[in-house]
Amino acid sequence: METVELNAELRSRSGKGPARQMRQQGKVPGVFYGPKRRPAMIAVDAKEFSEKVSALEGSHLIRFCSDAADIGSKVALVKAAQLHPVTGAVLHADFYEVDMTEKLRLRVPLHFTGKAVGVALGGILQPVQRDVEVECLPGDIPEFINVDVSGLDIHDSIHVSGLQAPPGVRVCYETDATLVTVAPPTVEEVKVEEGVVAEGAPGEAAAAEEVGKAEGEKKG
Repeated sequence: METVELNAELRSRSGKGPARQMRQQGKVPGVFYGPKRRPAMIAVDAKEFSEKVSALEGSHLIRFCSDAADIGSKVALVKAAQLHPVTGAVLHADFYEVDMTEKLRLRVPLHFTGKAVGVALGGILQPVQRDVEVECLPGDIPEFINVDVSGLDIHDSIHVSGLQAPPGVRVCYETDATLVTVAPPTVEEVKVEEGVVAEGAPGEAAAAEEVGKAEGEKKG
């Protein structure tokens, strides 16, 4: 996995006021923490974070570029990001330090590829789960996992046990959940309008017979 480099700096003040001032200066306040370190208050460039991190799919390793020894060259994952409800701007970010030699668990997006056989027959492809939990070393984190649906007929499904994970990646699950299925086509009931006799209906012959009798009486 490619590592994203992000400029970071330590910050000394916390609270809503200082955080608001940092955002006005184009910075995103955050916290950098991990199992083997004390939490550190940091700030990253808002534009750089948006271009390098927010636009990416899935989880990506981030290496901090900083003169501060406490965070310089450290590697992290974005654990959480608080967004503005209207503008979508990043208000705060939590960075979790990772050890490149220890496995970790995280969720990875699924990409459904190919055209299912059942879809060509009128079925509907229905993804049930959009991501899965995996365990792997930080360097083996996949951006996403492909799920080939080409062989699925109507009523067929792919379960998590059938997922083909990349080398070094183990899919974690307790139940064999359905990831994607092909549902049967939706059939709309066709209603015959009142007063309209369908072609070949049983009443059609009787109606024709009545018309014939009437014409015969006129001629008589």
